[in-house]
Amino acid sequence: MINRTQNTPDNLPEIVCITSYPPRECGIATYSQDLITAIRNKFGKSFKISICALEHQTAKYNYPKEVAYVLETDNSESYIETAENINQSKTIKIIVVQHEFGLFKNNENDFIEFLKQLNKPIIMVFHTVLPKPGDVLKKLVKNINIAVQQIVVMTKTSAKILTSDYEISADKITVIPHGTHLVQHLDKEILKEKYHLSGRKILATFGLLSSGKCIETTISALRIIVKRYPDVLFLVIGKTHPNVIKEEGEQYRNSLEAKIKTLHLEYNVKFINQYLPLTDLLEYLQLTDIYLFTSKDRNQAVSGTFSYALSCGCPIISTPIPHAIEVLQNETGIIVDFENPKQLARKVIELIEDVNYCTRISANGIHKIAPSAWENSAIAHSMLFDTISEKGLPLQFKIPEVNLNHIKKLTTPFGMLQFSIINKPDLDSGFTLDDNARALVAMCQQYKLTKDKSCLEYIRIYFNFIKYCLQDEGYFLNYVDINQQFTKQNNETNLSDSNGRAIWALGYLISISDHLPFDLVEEAKATMKLSLSNVLKIHSPRAMAFIIKGIYYANIKNKSETNLLILEHLANKLVQMYKHEANENWQWFESYLTYGNSILSEAMLCAYLTLETPIYKEIALLSFDFLLSKIFTKDSIKVVSNKGWMHSGQEHIRKIGGEQPIDVAYTILALSKFYDAFGDTDYLQKMVIAFNWFLGKNHLNQIIYNPCTGGCYDGLEEDYVNLNQGAESTVSYLMARLTLGHYFKTEPKNLPLVIQKRDLKTSKQLQHIPI
Repeated sequence: MINRTQNTPDNLPEIVCITSYPPRECGIATYSQDLITAIRNKFGKSFKISICALEHQTAKYNYPKEVAYVLETDNSESYIETAENINQSKTIKIIVVQHEFGLFKNNENDFIEFLKQLNKPIIMVFHTVLPKPGDVLKKLVKNINIAVQQIVVMTKTSAKILTSDYEISADKITVIPHGTHLVQHLDKEILKEKYHLSGRKILATFGLLSSGKCIETTISALRIIVKRYPDVLFLVIGKTHPNVIKEEGEQYRNSLEAKIKTLHLEYNVKFINQYLPLTDLLEYLQLTDIYLFTSKDRNQAVSGTFSYALSCGCPIISTPIPHAIEVLQNETGIIVDFENPKQLARKVIELIEDVNYCTRISANGIHKIAPSAWENSAIAHSMLFDTISEKGLPLQFKIPEVNLNHIKKLTTPFGMLQFSIINKPDLDSGFTLDDNARALVAMCQQYKLTKDKSCLEYIRIYFNFIKYCLQDEGYFLNYVDINQQFTKQNNETNLSDSNGRAIWALGYLISISDHLPFDLVEEAKATMKLSLSNVLKIHSPRAMAFIIKGIYYANIKNKSETNLLILEHLANKLVQMYKHEANENWQWFESYLTYGNSILSEAMLCAYLTLETPIYKEIALLSFDFLLSKIFTKDSIKVVSNKGWMHSGQEHIRKIGGEQPIDVAYTILALSKFYDAFGDTDYLQKMVIAFNWFLGKNHLNQIIYNPCTGGCYDGLEEDYVNLNQGAESTVSYLMARLTLGHYFKTEPKNLPLVIQKRDLKTSKQLQHIPI
């Protein structure tokens, strides 16, 4: 046993993961590295994770610094020494064991005694669960169960086997699916060109090669496939498994190559005999047309290769291992019999010839596997750690870096497109004033924070789109198709809110005029002046609120008595609405809470900050505190569902799901304004809680923001997340992220550092308040 322990920074609680670990080449090593990386990316410095690497006395590795212990699994003394060292640590709170029976082969009794010696809570992660065990295996698993506090498996099937065949209590078992990588879903043809595979229909499989993968089934099937599709190429990606090399060398690979030569399939099969870097592997999977999983192991509980292929959008044909049976339902893939090349060939040909079916399976697979993203796996594991830790863990989400990739992907030289299919911009969806107005605010926020000159190009695009939508009569149209023509939808929809959003965006641009080119600011002033000519006719409360916000911001740099009169008129209308509807139990402007609620309270605050009328401040505070009481709990936010509004007197009726990123973002913007005005740290804390909704603190405990693409999912439903990453949701997240960036850089618990309290009248800094 080797102890490489280092001092734990700041005495953070520590979790030790006992596992094989890179550079050792095996599936569990890769799994553990991916999981630990995801946890660190998700929770930053909430706790420390150290590794106890598993190896043999005769096979040593040069490990990275996170490996604090090395346990020699074929050395009885090593088990005793490792347990003693772990027990002596005051910072270690939990032990996680990644278990595969082969890792402890011939030393099972040492392993059981090792578990019994440990004086920390243990989580046992079973990567293999064998059904119908014999007496020896059943006793081994039951002894493991006695020694641990919690068991994790990766499929419901495995959980069922543990309860039925091993008599383990279901309460002790947690199902956390095998993690998968988020990918950008790059263009298949571009990737094929990159890897010199253009013009080929790609079939693929990957993983450490062994006879259990039954590659010969596909090779036999190719005889039939290539008669109809001679350009098909089957990629066999991966080195031979190190244990296979040790026992039999390259005998299995050589037999496959001989079979290929005998069948004259050299043009149709390519071996990539490497342990590929993750980036390359994911690109190979994204260029794959059909993924083939032909394992002949009837009891294989789970396959990481299978999961990775699904997440990359590969249509999958698989043999009926338990994992495949559980996942590939309702057109998410195709099941074929074990070792049946004729059936496999028939199904491959069906997918090649039915493009729509193939596309449908691909999309269904992406949606089915999405909850298993490593980010979600990190959340599930960390919640489990928190549950079994004696005093809990100080879990704090790490704030992601700003990523503008999807914003830029959605933006054409004309404007920002409205929708995406997953993360592919949908040209047919056209453009809206709504999205481009929000995008203008967000990009102005980004430019104000970073002074990055490249933002100016996007600011001009979004501003020019707003100008394009402004009619000579002083009102805006909202809907524009891909041919830059206004659509009939403009005549079928009330456009008041859209007009209000445009004025808000123009006002915000003017408010940062010190940082912008003079001509752009002057154009914005002229555009805003014309757009304000008809606003007194508007009655929509949210439209009025947006207009008030726009005038408030514009007034910071471009004071106008005329505009102030408009602001006062609209604010007084909101006051009258509030007085008409509010009572002791319902302090709101309407008899129901719907969408974008927080902008009404924020608008009243903006009116007060501009005109100092006391009633505006009073209503702003009363209404906002009322709203917050309806959507916040101690540590989470649940905005009003678009599946059913919240009505006065029926607040107890709450729909699950239908939560939109835009509502969370608007709440964060309002909280920021109230915090700046009043310096109440409760507003600041609620900003963090609300932002965590994007990062996974919601009723599904799943991410809404995709850190890989920079896009934001379109909605949180009752039992799934809408994976499309449209303009509204993506820009809403960005506005929320940039707003939070004024106060926090990476992790709220490490900040401020210093927060600025602002004067109600001048918005100038008064004092520093340490947090």
